[in-house]
Amino acid sequence: MSTDSVTALANGTPVTLPAGATIGDLAAHLGLAPKAILVERNGEALLRSEWPARPLSEGDRIEFIRMVAGG
Repeated sequence: MSTDSVTALANGTPVTLPAGATIGDLAAHLGLAPKAILVERNGEALLRSEWPARPLSEGDRIEFIRMVAGG
């Protein structure tokens, strides 16, 4: 494991980003529109306003859930 990077699981797929990367950085890296997704980190739901303040830790399990409107 390198100290200049962090690997987390994004919907079960390993993703490596620079150390200090946040949930917001991960969403951007994956091309996800923040207004269209919900995020869960290690089983804890996060507010969108928390994403920039939540650095990723090695082995974090991040689930991105797409919101769908319709009836």
